[in-house]
Amino acid sequence: MEKITGQRFEDYVTQNLFLPIGMKTATYFERPSPQLTTLYQSDGKTPNPYWNILVRPSGAINASAQDMAAYVQFYLNHGLSHGTRVIPPASIDRMETPTRTWAAQQGLKAGYGLSNYTSIHDGFVYHGHNGAVNGGLTEMAYLPEYSVGYFYSINADNWAAFSRIGDAIRAYITQGLTKPAVPAIAPVPIDARDYAGWYEFVSPRNEFLYFLNRLNLNRLRFEPGNLVFTNLTGKNARLYVPVSGEQFRYLPEKGPAEPIATAALLSPNAEGRFVEIGGTWKRIPAWFAIGEIVLCALFPLAIVSILVYAPFWIFGGLIKKRRRPAERAMRLLPLIAALNVLVSLAIFVRAQIDIIDRLGSATVWSVGLCLTTLIIGLASLGSVIALWLARKNEIRPSVRRFSIAVTTILLIATAYFAWWGVIGIRTWA
Repeated sequence: MEKITGQRFEDYVTQNLFLPIGMKTATYFERPSPQLTTLYQSDGKTPNPYWNILVRPSGAINASAQDMAAYVQFYLNHGLSHGTRVIPPASIDRMETPTRTWAAQQGLKAGYGLSNYTSIHDGFVYHGHNGAVNGGLTEMAYLPEYSVGYFYSINADNWAAFSRIGDAIRAYITQGLTKPAVPAIAPVPIDARDYAGWYEFVSPRNEFLYFLNRLNLNRLRFEPGNLVFTNLTGKNARLYVPVSGEQFRYLPEKGPAEPIATAALLSPNAEGRFVEIGGTWKRIPAWFAIGEIVLCALFPLAIVSILVYAPFWIFGGLIKKRRRPAERAMRLLPLIAALNVLVSLAIFVRAQIDIIDRLGSATVWSVGLCLTTLIIGLASLGSVIALWLARKNEIRPSVRRFSIAVTTILLIATAYFAWWGVIGIRTWA
């Protein structure tokens, strides 16, 4: 925008959008004001300092509730504000319509357009966007067919309260409105059975956490007339019914049926077979899925067994007759790796309280995460070397078998973490 217009992005938006829409206080920068609210953590008592998003177009607007009401009206009027055409109606249509995903190119209307996505609540189809900063939660949504919408925000990281407020607002604005018609159930597509099987998630929003997201495997199967999508445990099954072509609509256990299709069987391509269900999922061979499930179960089991075993050999090492120097390294190094797995996990969980400050720059938290993950890798490799160098006649068979098992699992986990850039990760960089 700056290259085309010769203006700063913030100035162009102010002159061509904020002011014409009637958003008099809207700004991408911090503006001292007696009305500026204090942001709080989830407890509603601990303040969060104001911080400005560096890449401002992604969500750094500060504005009053009155300005945001004008913004909602701007969408409801399809780009018209106070009788003035701000942008063409076609631009609003484009914002509301996904086009780039495979599902959208196959005709699925639900999804993410241009910073504007569809959401379904109590049988109504909304357009809009929500957002969050440390200490602030906000949502703007509207029903274009009914000429009604809403905006609200709260100044605390309290998602439970935020959700309840949203439910109350939506119940209020839709009272007396007739829900949109629900598409009739169609026959299951002829090739539907070809899509049954295991799936892994392949469209992450956050690349940093993708190494965990992709392990959330789901299974797709077809019951008479329905598509069923379940997690590993078989719980949280999501039921979909066919409506047209390769598209399906969600059938909730409670509440009204959804009035539009939100899932689709995607046409196979050179990369494989995919489905769109709350994101894009790729079908994987059953043996691969089972292998991942087994390894994911063995990793925490190995960590626990190392920690449970440690006090016994540490206590034994205090008794001179029970000391076995030849076994020391092959027992100590896995313990170091296991302890650093727990410490790195604790650091990441605790850093969520103030993740930008704690992990966004070189701090005790971010450097600690870097070092602990690096130690995991080094200790795991050291365990392999120690096991390799240990003389069989000096090592008890049971200890050797245990060391081989846990070292193998640690090495596989280290290779996986290293592949995804987690070992020695520098979040501040």
